[in-house]
Amino acid sequence: MADEPLVLGIETSCDETGVGIVRGTTLLADAVASSVDTHARFGGVVPEIASRAHLEAMVPTIERALKTAGISAKDLDGIAVTAGPGLAGALLVGVSAAKAYAYALNKPLYGVNHLASHICVDQLEHGPLPEPTMALLVSGGHSSLLLAPDITADVRPMGATIDDAAGEAFDKIARVLDLGFPGGPVIDRLAREGDPNAIAFPRGLTGSRDPVYDFSFSGLKTAVARWIEAKRKAGEEVPVRDVAASFQEAVVDVLTRKAVRACKDEGVDHLMIGGGVAANSRLRALAQERCERAGIRLRVPRPGLCTDNGAMVAALGAEMVARNRPSSDLELSADSSLPVTEPHVPGEAHSHSHPHDHVHEVSRKNLYS
Repeated sequence: MADEPLVLGIETSCDETGVGIVRGTTLLADAVASSVDTHARFGGVVPEIASRAHLEAMVPTIERALKTAGISAKDLDGIAVTAGPGLAGALLVGVSAAKAYAYALNKPLYGVNHLASHICVDQLEHGPLPEPTMALLVSGGHSSLLLAPDITADVRPMGATIDDAAGEAFDKIARVLDLGFPGGPVIDRLAREGDPNAIAFPRGLTGSRDPVYDFSFSGLKTAVARWIEAKRKAGEEVPVRDVAASFQEAVVDVLTRKAVRACKDEGVDHLMIGGGVAANSRLRALAQERCERAGIRLRVPRPGLCTDNGAMVAALGAEMVARNRPSSDLELSADSSLPVTEPHVPGEAHSHSHPHDHVHEVSRKNLYS
């Protein structure tokens, strides 16, 4: 509908330059420029390379999104940007661009939380989020269980990884198996041809005295690496497909088990799964199976909306506008460790003024740095 907020979202927390345009809960454009191939030869994301790639891709990606959506920048009701968490240098590129566009267009600016955006993106596929929403976010940097009574103002951490995130463990095991980077997609593919019960890898933090909702994948990663090393030392062939399947099963078993338990304990009858690892086919299948058994409705966005993208930032920005949340100041800065309890970064005045209303307070240094 024409009266719903029209918002452009910018995402640069890691190696994807994402620009999305959303009207209310309708996705109009989702443009992504990825630098993943550039990082592949290093076996992981190099922050400086990511930042430079964002600089080069930013304006062309914004222009592509505007063209796809069939709108002019002046039609926008707001600019949303990931303010954190993420790689500091990469975040700065996005935040600087968002501030420049907001200032030039005289539009309100919304600095939003990367994790809250991963939850909010599901609105673009399955409609408004139930309140509260229970969300399992799994990616290269995060493995979190979150309860969100209000995605724009109240997000509560239930559990998190105490060491490696799930996606990080996938990348490290892929490296040990010489499968390249990123590891998630290739392990998922190989695992389909392997036996998930071939090797009994450990399930971290599932003992009776362990934290109920927290995750740990470091011990699993070490156990898999040692198992592979022992095979190689013995001169035996490593059954790559069985290793991939058994490792993947250990990860998704723990993730889904804890997520379903959190839903039951909190009396929430649905579960949303987001983040890059939510694209994993086995995670989706096992979550569906366990949710159906427990009478829980599962919401998982399509794979393209699970990985980092601008659409998720625009979705949360549109929700901020719709709920009349305060915009951010042009002094907004990137925060690489922005806590999930802060879905967005309101301006100090907590006002709804447009950027030009306080332009005298903004120095050139603040605006473009």
